[in-house]
Amino acid sequence: MMETKSTTTRLNDILHRRQLSSTESRRKILSLFLNSHDALTHGIIEKEVGDKFDRVTIYRTLQTFEEKGIVHTIPTADNSVLYALCKECEEGHHHDDHVHFICTRCERTICLDDVVSPKLELPDGYVTDSVQVVIHGICKDCSSEPG
Repeated sequence: MMETKSTTTRLNDILHRRQLSSTESRRKILSLFLNSHDALTHGIIEKEVGDKFDRVTIYRTLQTFEEKGIVHTIPTADNSVLYALCKECEEGHHHDDHVHFICTRCERTICLDDVVSPKLELPDGYVTDSVQVVIHGICKDCSSEPG
């Protein structure tokens, strides 16, 4: 996957704002997120960059990106994790309170940034760290296909 000048500028800016050095593995993995509209699995990321970086490097990079507020995780029904680019997160505090949509036909996972997770009232003594809403259904691309 070739990086454009604007992508290179954007990814260097993201890394700089999070006080991360601009290593080849970070640039390559971050460019995957910048060029994708969907959430990515570790397997997809490994397939795209695995010829240059080993599994541990990829895992550590994703872990660092999550800690620094660059990506957020999305739980799946099979207890694996998807990763998606954060829009307005900060180090140690994710603000991604949007809904995630998983298409049961094409299996894409999409962040619905304009659909906010509902605010929940918990019983006394309970404190919310995060709320993740995952909706399963047919995405707009699949629902417009005949068949």
